[in-house]
Amino acid sequence: MDTQLTPSVWVDDTHAIFRRGMVASLMADGFLIRGESAGLRPIPRLHNVDVLVFDCVGPSLRQAVRLAQGSDAKLVATVHEIREPQLCEIVQAGVAAVLLHSQLTPDVLVTSLRAVSAGTMTVPQDLLQRLLLHVSKAVSHAPGGLSPRETDVLRLLADGLETREIARNLCFSERTVKNVVHDILMKLNCRTRAHAVAFATRSGVI
Repeated sequence: MDTQLTPSVWVDDTHAIFRRGMVASLMADGFLIRGESAGLRPIPRLHNVDVLVFDCVGPSLRQAVRLAQGSDAKLVATVHEIREPQLCEIVQAGVAAVLLHSQLTPDVLVTSLRAVSAGTMTVPQDLLQRLLLHVSKAVSHAPGGLSPRETDVLRLLADGLETREIARNLCFSERTVKNVVHDILMKLNCRTRAHAVAFATRSGVI
């Protein structure tokens, strides 16, 4: 079978009408429907399936990834709302495409599954922008995202200096030092200065 011409699909969605609409759209475009499920029940049999389209709610992502192990099936997740942490988790799990329920049309569905069956990963532009923004924020709040000024203050904290001494060393006002320390604690998600120093030391930041 040439999967470029006749990709086989299993369609999962908890909403019966939505699921039947996807099935009808795919069949009209020549896709071979291997089965349907709601909440991954009955359990999809993926040994002869090219693409599993699944409703990404609750634990279904982990279940779908587990089901696809040992098969050639690619995963396509449909989501009901945009939540960046979930989107990151979906992409990190190796899902080939993410489709937003509210934006899903027959053309979008068919085009996305054609792309996935050809080996291309697809994420709608607006979801991709949200994902990239979330990742950039996460990076900026990671230990390596500290500014040079914050790193300097953190090193002096590690040396045991108090606010006044740090201000004198760096030619800052004490208020500036306190603000920088506050930013460090927020970025490193630490409760105290000692906690921040210990965390930064373990992480190799200082």
